[in-house]
Amino acid sequence: MTSASDPAQSSGLKPGLKQRHMNLIALGGVIGAGLFVGSGVVIQSAGPAAVVSFLIAGLITVLIMRMLAEMTIAKPALGSFYVYAREALGNRAGFAVGWMYWYFFVIVVAVEAVAGGRILQLWVPDVPLWVLSLGLLLILTGTNMVSARSYGEFEYWFSSIKVVAIVVFLVVGALYLFGFWPGAQGGLTNLVSHGGFAPLGIGAVLAAVVPCIGFYTGAEIVTIAAAESAEPKKAIAKAMRSIIFRVVLFYVGSVFLVVAIKSWDDPATAVSPYAAVLEVLGIPAVATIMNAIVLTAVLSCLNSALYTSSRMLFALTSNGDAPKAFTRLSRSGVPRRAILAGTAIGYVSVIAAYTSPDLIFQFLVNSYGAVALFVYLSIALAQVRLRRRLEREDPDKLTLKMWLFPWLSYATIALMAAVILAMALLPSTRSQFWLSAVTLALILLGFEIRRRRGRPVAKVPGGPVDPVPGEPARDAASAAVRE
Repeated sequence: MTSASDPAQSSGLKPGLKQRHMNLIALGGVIGAGLFVGSGVVIQSAGPAAVVSFLIAGLITVLIMRMLAEMTIAKPALGSFYVYAREALGNRAGFAVGWMYWYFFVIVVAVEAVAGGRILQLWVPDVPLWVLSLGLLLILTGTNMVSARSYGEFEYWFSSIKVVAIVVFLVVGALYLFGFWPGAQGGLTNLVSHGGFAPLGIGAVLAAVVPCIGFYTGAEIVTIAAAESAEPKKAIAKAMRSIIFRVVLFYVGSVFLVVAIKSWDDPATAVSPYAAVLEVLGIPAVATIMNAIVLTAVLSCLNSALYTSSRMLFALTSNGDAPKAFTRLSRSGVPRRAILAGTAIGYVSVIAAYTSPDLIFQFLVNSYGAVALFVYLSIALAQVRLRRRLEREDPDKLTLKMWLFPWLSYATIALMAAVILAMALLPSTRSQFWLSAVTLALILLGFEIRRRRGRPVAKVPGGPVDPVPGEPARDAASAAVRE
């Protein structure tokens, strides 16, 4: 297994992320723009019982993250679940997981850049969308090119703003429900007074779990960032142990307040549920406040997507699953070529959003919808196999364990399979599933081409560092020691 007790040292990456960065990376990965805006669609499709949909999706996410944390703490590895899938499920599965995850986040780069540009256009309407989107990409690409710590600092402050916004929302919402807010009537009548708690039926509640899981995607980023932290095991353990509290409080708690304060079938709830609640509370400048918060969430996602896609591409080179050119590091230990690869696709996608929004860009958006679910299922399958192996070979490394193993692991696999099957059958998500399946098929075809060409596997987890003029190139590990 390609791992080390110190993944940063073995790869040449610099351990620039501190514990506070890791805590907020884990937290920010869960709180995205989908919570502030996309949750309105779920509420409209499930009614007040959307709270249950978010709770079920949160439970599945917590179980997957617990499984991943067990593997990460037992054997920290550059590339995290890509390495575990390769070790447990074979080279083909590892190749597919790594490239699916990379593809997912390079599309996220494009989607978030376009979303950020649209928000900025509300304030500067005369500037073209593509100019604003490319501007955001350039700024955050530059941030990621400096160092891992630079990424961590930006993500720390972006996530802090999101957390503060959610906490304030929870506090003022609770004051309203208990009748302590000026002009508040209080009470929970909205939960049942518009057709009941589940007005569209239990089937709609279960169907809404599919998009809800997508909103939680990102919690796993902290296991990739662990390779650039000083104490990866401690960072992962602390972040993962608190994820249950975050899921319940931030997602389920805030959605509960939305449906309790504002009627679920109000058109304003579908468009921007949190803004609709702030209007009920009489908060001034609601639109400006929400646009600023959503822009922060978008920039956070864009920042993390650039970081995550580059580190996964860098990890893929360790086993010959990606071109060796992407192993090169800057003097600050940053895989700049890998960053630029994701950024370049982001540029192309932004241009596609400008020139062909209904064809090319829409295809890209739909083609990654189920990819994260495929990756999560692979994580669950890998955990079962690696847990059995660790119990036989090195049980002392299992310092953080999956609950009720193996039965809860099997239940998680069954739940993930059910969600993927539901995505394939539901009319609203069927096209995303099949286009994502095409993405997976193309990646598997890429593996077969690589296998038949007999591409050699790299022997060293890291790679050569960009040489200083007048000095010979050197491998990543030796460079890390010297610098």
